[in-house]
Amino acid sequence: MGVAVSSVLLMLGALLIHGALTHVFNDITDFESGTDQHSPALLSGGSRVIQSGVIGVGQLRKIALTLAVTLAVLALMLAIFGQLELAILIVVGIWGAASYSLRPLRFAYIPLAGEWLSLFPSMLLLGLAAPWLMLEAIPAWGWQNAFINALWCMSWVMVHHIPDMEADKKAVPLKRASVVWSADMFGMRGACYPTILYLGLIGVFALTMMLTRPVAGIMVIVLVAYGIYMIVKMDFFDPEAVTAVEKKLMLLAMTTAVGLGIFV
Repeated sequence: MGVAVSSVLLMLGALLIHGALTHVFNDITDFESGTDQHSPALLSGGSRVIQSGVIGVGQLRKIALTLAVTLAVLALMLAIFGQLELAILIVVGIWGAASYSLRPLRFAYIPLAGEWLSLFPSMLLLGLAAPWLMLEAIPAWGWQNAFINALWCMSWVMVHHIPDMEADKKAVPLKRASVVWSADMFGMRGACYPTILYLGLIGVFALTMMLTRPVAGIMVIVLVAYGIYMIVKMDFFDPEAVTAVEKKLMLLAMTTAVGLGIFV
């Protein structure tokens, strides 16, 4: 299979899994638990298609089933025709989407589990996808970039959960996401600790990366330091202020990804 075809399939798979399937699963589960109904609904709180009456929960389940089966069949066909890398990427993506939201696992409702057992594997593999498909072996810089970008994604998701903490506490079952657990353990200020932890891990990793990629390492450390500064200064009680920081963190993550791609 040519590079162009592989790239198209990769982008299509990323769109269907991370852009559609993950959010459909999440919408269904968070509607059934009740957390989305109590969310301030800025960037968080689901798509609101159920709450607004655009799509019923039954219809959304059918969409989820259709997407999941289609992707599973596609992964099977790719494996049969020797495209094992693409098949693995799809299967890991489906795992991340399903394990994050669906019973019996529902890792998003368990501290640390959602990001490490669901998000991190799928984000890491997504970051590795391009060099894995286009090169004979994944170079060291490919692993470094994928690892940092996955941690940035996890950091952003932690901030994404902060405006929903009170809604998550009203969910049945309780959505004890990492930020909820941390705030319960350390007070409201603890809500930022998971984000700072993951950004800090990026910074430590970037220090070691400076031995072989000094420009990339310095860039990452500067961006991470600014991200931590914004988190520390953030008003946790104002959902709009948190959302503004969330948007800036997304820009920092995108800048990091582009910079790592340039300074290999």
